[in-house]
Amino acid sequence: MLTALVWLLYLVSGRTARTQDATGSRFVCNAIPPGAEPGCGYDSTGNRIQSSSPLEDELRSTIIQLRETILQQKETIVSQQGTIKELNSKLARCEAAADESSQGKSRGQGSRRKEYGKNTMGDLPRDPTETIDQLGKTMQSLKGRLENLEQNSRLPGLNVSAGNLPALTPLPPELRDILRQRLGALETQLLRKVAELEEEKSQLYNETAAHRQRTETALNSLLERITELEKSNNAFKSPEDFKVSLSLRTNYLYGRIKKSLPEMYAFTVCMWLKSSASPGIGTPFSYGVPGQANEIVLIEWGNNPIELLVNDKVAQLPLSVSDGRWHHICITWTTRDGYWEAYQDGERLGTGDNLAPWHPIKPGGVIILGQEQDIVGGRFDATQAFVGELSQFNMWDRVLRPVDIVGLANCSAYMPGNVVPWIDANVEVFGGATKSALEICEDRAFDS
Repeated sequence: MLTALVWLLYLVSGRTARTQDATGSRFVCNAIPPGAEPGCGYDSTGNRIQSSSPLEDELRSTIIQLRETILQQKETIVSQQGTIKELNSKLARCEAAADESSQGKSRGQGSRRKEYGKNTMGDLPRDPTETIDQLGKTMQSLKGRLENLEQNSRLPGLNVSAGNLPALTPLPPELRDILRQRLGALETQLLRKVAELEEEKSQLYNETAAHRQRTETALNSLLERITELEKSNNAFKSPEDFKVSLSLRTNYLYGRIKKSLPEMYAFTVCMWLKSSASPGIGTPFSYGVPGQANEIVLIEWGNNPIELLVNDKVAQLPLSVSDGRWHHICITWTTRDGYWEAYQDGERLGTGDNLAPWHPIKPGGVIILGQEQDIVGGRFDATQAFVGELSQFNMWDRVLRPVDIVGLANCSAYMPGNVVPWIDANVEVFGGATKSALEICEDRAFDS
C-alpha cells in the first residue's frame, strides 16, 4: 500500500512537471498549512488552489482512502497484538501453575517459568500479509497450549486453587467453541461405533438363539427317545420288535397310538399286516379329528377292495393281503393334486390323483389300530374291525422315495417314522388285544 501511495505521488508530480516544462516554467517550493494534503494545489501564500483537472481530484481521493485503510489496519494489528499478549501472559501463568502442581519437582522450574513467560509474539513484520500469517501461527500455538492445559486440568489430584497457586483463567469463548466442536465430533464417532457394536451384538444374539433352539429341539427328541426306550417292555429285544394281535371281530379290541399328528401336507404310512379274515380284513388303522372322524382311514369292508379315505374322500387300492401271510404295505399321499401311491411288498401296484386335493391333514386327532372311528376315539363298528396281526406301524410327514420303501420291505433298512415311530411305549392295547415279541424279518422268512 505504501508503494502504491508513493507511485501515485510520483505520477501527480511528474504530470505537473511535464506541464511546467512544456510552458518553460520552473519548480517552485511553497509552504503548506500543517495537516494539509501534500501536492501542487497551493500558491505561494499557502492558500489552496482549486484544481481544474478531474484526474487529479480522483487520484487525491484514492490516496486519502488508502491512507485511512492503512491506519485502520495498523490499529487492528495493534489491538490484536495487545489481546494476544494478554492471552499469552495468562497462559504462561496457568501453565506454570499446572506444571508445578502435576510435577511436584523444583528442578528446572525456574527455566520453565522463564520460557513460559517469554513473549511468543516477537517483533511483528512490517508487511501486513506477513503479520496476518504470523498472527495465524500464533493462534494455532495458543490453541495447542490450551488443549494441553485442558488435559492437565483433568488430572486426578490437581487442585490449582489450593495453597498459593493462582486459579486457572477461564478459556476464551473461541477456544472453548473449538474444544466443544472437537468433543462433539468424537462423541458422534463414539455413538456411531456403539451403534455398530449393538447391531453386531443383536445379530450374534439372534444367531445364538436360533442355534440354541435347534440344539434344544434335538436334545428334546433324544430325551424323548431315551424315555420311550426306558419305559418299553423289557421282554422285547428292542422297543420296535413286537406285534399287536387282534384275534376277534368285536368293537372293543383295539390298539391306540399315544402320539398325535401335526398338520401335514403329505404323508407316508407303512406297516406289516397278517390276516386271513373274510369277508374283508377290516380296518388296520384310522385317524379321526374333531369334526371329521374319517380324516385318514385304511379299510377293507365286506367284499369291497381295500380303500384309502382322506377327509372322507375315497380311493380304491389294488392291494391283496388276506392270504394269512405277512405283507408289507405302504401308502403315500400329497395334498398337491391329491396324488397317491400304493405299495405291497416293496412293489408299487397303483397310483392315482384327485384324492382330497389341496386338503391339509388336520392335527390333534386320535390314531386307532384295528377299528374305524365314527366319533373321535370311539363308537366302533364290529363289522369293520380288523382281525389279524400288525407290526411296524410308522408314519412320516413326507412322501418316501421308492428305494426307501423297498429297503423297508426287504428288511435291508431300518427307518422309523419321524411323526409316528413304532415303539412299545407308544402303543396301548385295550379289550383283550395283546402285544408280543416279534422279529418280523425272521417270522416272514419262516412263513415263506
